[in-house]
Amino acid sequence: MTIIDDKKNKLLDYSGRPWKLEDSMEIPDKEFWRKQIKCNYGCPINTDARGYVRAIANGDYELAYLIARGPNPLGSICGRVCGAPCETACRRGDVDEPISIRALKRFVCDQYGPESRDDGGKGLIEFLKNAARKYAPRQYEDTQELLPLLQAVSIGSIPTIKNKSVGIIGSGCAGLSAAHDLALLGADVTIYEMEPVLSGLLAIGVPQYRLPRDLIQSEVDVILEMGVKAITNCQVGKDITFSELREKHDAVVIAVGLKKSARLPLEGVGAPNVYGGVEFLRDVALGNAPPIGRRGSRAIVIGGGSVSYDVSRTTMRQLEMDTARTALREPGIAEVHHCCLESLEEMPAEDMEIIEGEEEGVIRHNRVGPTRIIKDVHGNVTGVEFKKCTSVFNDEGRFSPTFDEDDKFIIECDNLFIAIGQAVDLSFVDGEKEGLEVTERGYIKCDPVTGKTSAPDIYVSGDLAYGPKLIIHAIASGKNAAREIYRQFTGNEITFEDTELHLGIADYEREPGYEHRERQEFETAPVEVRLKSHGETVDLGFTEEQALLEAGRCLDCGVNPIIDGDLCILCGGCVDVCPELCFEIVSVDRLPREHGMGEIIDAQLDGMPAEAASAIIMDTTSCIRCASCAERCPTGAITMEKFIYKECPSCQSDSLRKKLNDATS
Repeated sequence: MTIIDDKKNKLLDYSGRPWKLEDSMEIPDKEFWRKQIKCNYGCPINTDARGYVRAIANGDYELAYLIARGPNPLGSICGRVCGAPCETACRRGDVDEPISIRALKRFVCDQYGPESRDDGGKGLIEFLKNAARKYAPRQYEDTQELLPLLQAVSIGSIPTIKNKSVGIIGSGCAGLSAAHDLALLGADVTIYEMEPVLSGLLAIGVPQYRLPRDLIQSEVDVILEMGVKAITNCQVGKDITFSELREKHDAVVIAVGLKKSARLPLEGVGAPNVYGGVEFLRDVALGNAPPIGRRGSRAIVIGGGSVSYDVSRTTMRQLEMDTARTALREPGIAEVHHCCLESLEEMPAEDMEIIEGEEEGVIRHNRVGPTRIIKDVHGNVTGVEFKKCTSVFNDEGRFSPTFDEDDKFIIECDNLFIAIGQAVDLSFVDGEKEGLEVTERGYIKCDPVTGKTSAPDIYVSGDLAYGPKLIIHAIASGKNAAREIYRQFTGNEITFEDTELHLGIADYEREPGYEHRERQEFETAPVEVRLKSHGETVDLGFTEEQALLEAGRCLDCGVNPIIDGDLCILCGGCVDVCPELCFEIVSVDRLPREHGMGEIIDAQLDGMPAEAASAIIMDTTSCIRCASCAERCPTGAITMEKFIYKECPSCQSDSLRKKLNDATS
């Protein structure tokens, strides 16, 4: 937002520094309007979060699910554990707090997702095809949408893959997403998974209290029902060589993920009661948890991310369960210290993880770094010495911690868990033998978007392609690899024709008091219930009343106030009534002339001196879509209009184009 400093007669930004019009003024085009829908634009697979949130606000839960599931083969999983970059981007967050988009996705997935179906998700794809047709065309559809792709495949507007097979190593988010889209496009897909269960770190890395195992299985069943084959307990390099896999399949996707804990460079990390965080979570998930609990048991977890909090909270449960079996219940019988370099504000762990961890008894120590591990005469760890961390990042924002060497202390423990990061195990691939380029860090060199490597039949997907990111990034990576393999197999690229429309909204209105509503918080299970087992779900989700209230907070960024310059008389009514001060009237000679603005200005002036004319400018970043400007405008120059953007798979002939149009109307 810009404001006028009347005393200095200068434009200022929020910080009071001089602000220039040319710094941020632009002529709206299609990309500009797309960026207005910030939640959608911030999602790696362009999920129309605004679309399903507004559908919930309107009480149309089935449509909301169809929109949420459209580009995302793991929609129900993301409704529980996605890092939610859409919420980080949410425009409502600039006003007070972002919309609880992930919880709203969970709300509709609980009702229409595969976990809600009696058939365990086996009929979900057919349901999606049939149900979604009732709502086509929608306000916003893009290249990742399932329905247009299904329709294009079914009527033959794009060729499918014929007589080609793909082997996918790893069944995590990237592997499952690649399998889903490749099967949809006609490939014969086989997944090779070293664990006894499918879904990779979703099943063996994310605790059950966050992500129920039956929900994971229902999502996996949908993909298997599409014809994808899966072989579990199959370790590439041991049960089958990588070379054999290449001989067996026309393409191979490596989507193994980061399944090893990064090591802490301190003497003593090899002690028997020191555990890698990822390995410990795996053992708990598979029922092989080491007996870490005994009377007076204390644990230290080192790390600052969400995985480290998964370890702390899982350790707390394991200690409680072990001690309940072996000792009387006494206060302080299970003690978990969570130690990290970062301050509370700098911690990358999700806020809710930290809050719920402290509710469960996790003791947090910020700005501390380990200096040495203390062991007894038997070689067991008995404590860790820490020193105070004075800063984590240098002036350039790079990781470069500094410490106060005179401020040291010891925390005693019986078990130590290291969760400072994750690493990949690529020991099953001989890069030189397979014709693969390898980076200095030991990763396979690849295109981070398509996953292409120096070997024409080998692709890399997920964290292995670009380093550790969110679940939704892995899903996007798997889908992108699938499309690149499709291009390789068929010689055709799935291209899209787009359509942009702005439609006026008659009788536009908003929920009463929407701009003052506070963010809804869902209930959580009582602490004493949570700690009874690893499978007690903590977050209980929204009630219908909460979902409606929360969805109604959405600013609906697909709707914009549009000004007709031919009707505007520059009366300033919109400036007066706008609660967010979005409008200003300025002298035309102050407007920038770059990026095509000069031609537009000259055409409008038609010879009039610029200093004698005025213009109205609008700051779209702070608009709350209240329509006060449109209601106040005496000439009808301002209207509330819906931005509609559709991308459909391109057809190869006029007849096929007609078939596709008929199928979507």
